[in-house]
Amino acid sequence: MTDESMQPYQRIAQDVRDQIRLGRLKGSDKLPSTRELAARYAVAPGTVQRALAELRKGGIIYSHQGRGSFIRESAADEVADPNTQAIKRLEEQVADLAARLERIEQSQTSG
Repeated sequence: MTDESMQPYQRIAQDVRDQIRLGRLKGSDKLPSTRELAARYAVAPGTVQRALAELRKGGIIYSHQGRGSFIRESAADEVADPNTQAIKRLEEQVADLAARLERIEQSQTSG
């Protein structure tokens, strides 16, 4: 799913998101080292670092100095299809409204 109009760091970050979406990467999986990713994508290590920074900022990964970068447990939710995310939000809103309505009905019948 790479787009030629994207910067190399954006393509790397998008590839990681796609791998999570497809289930190839899961929560707590360790990403390859910066050096390995730079070789895989034929880019400079700084480009990989920028991609990792974008993924950290988006809550997709977390990093430990000297240990590497890991996929967050919640990453699958973060990279889900926008339509899926919208449906999930609507389901939460409906559940909240149903709970509110039930409380109102209970207060009217008991009062």
